[in-house]
Amino acid sequence: MADVKQGKRERLIDAACEVIYAHGVEQSSLADIAVAAGVPVGNVYYYFKTKGDLIEAVIEAQLARAHAVLAAIEATFADPRARLKALFGALAQETDRIARYGCPFGSLCLELDKRAEGPGTAASLMRVPLDWAEHQFLAMGCADARDLAVEVIARYQGAALLTSTLRDPALMTREAARVGNWLDTVG
Repeated sequence: MADVKQGKRERLIDAACEVIYAHGVEQSSLADIAVAAGVPVGNVYYYFKTKGDLIEAVIEAQLARAHAVLAAIEATFADPRARLKALFGALAQETDRIARYGCPFGSLCLELDKRAEGPGTAASLMRVPLDWAEHQFLAMGCADARDLAVEVIARYQGAALLTSTLRDPALMTREAARVGNWLDTVG
């Protein structure tokens, strides 16, 4: 029985991640999410008392995804410069989705920031890669590591916004190459 509960809860979170990414927080109803998860809408309230609770679960799932991507990069690349290039490259691998919906993290943060209570824990979706990038620049011996981390993440977020707004997946690919060239000059 516990596995069935966990399975439905995870399906709801996965569906919520996709539905919210595609339609936005405000436009996504619990009924839409339940349908996407293949779960009766009444069951949503068994696992999540409010839409806010489900959004928090989405944020946690996205944070887990970010940590997994960063851990995979850490495990694959020993050089911090190569890690930074790999981060931008990993993010840019989803060019078609980014062209349609924007960055999954940036879009969510932007939407939640518009709420009266602000982004709350969603801000971690930006802090995690910022802190990680800062660590990489520090490992490269850069005194201005935080500023460089902000620049590389801002370049990605800007490229994601333009890629989505212009519906041009090639823009993200070109910017990934440009950032790679820029990273070769840093440090």
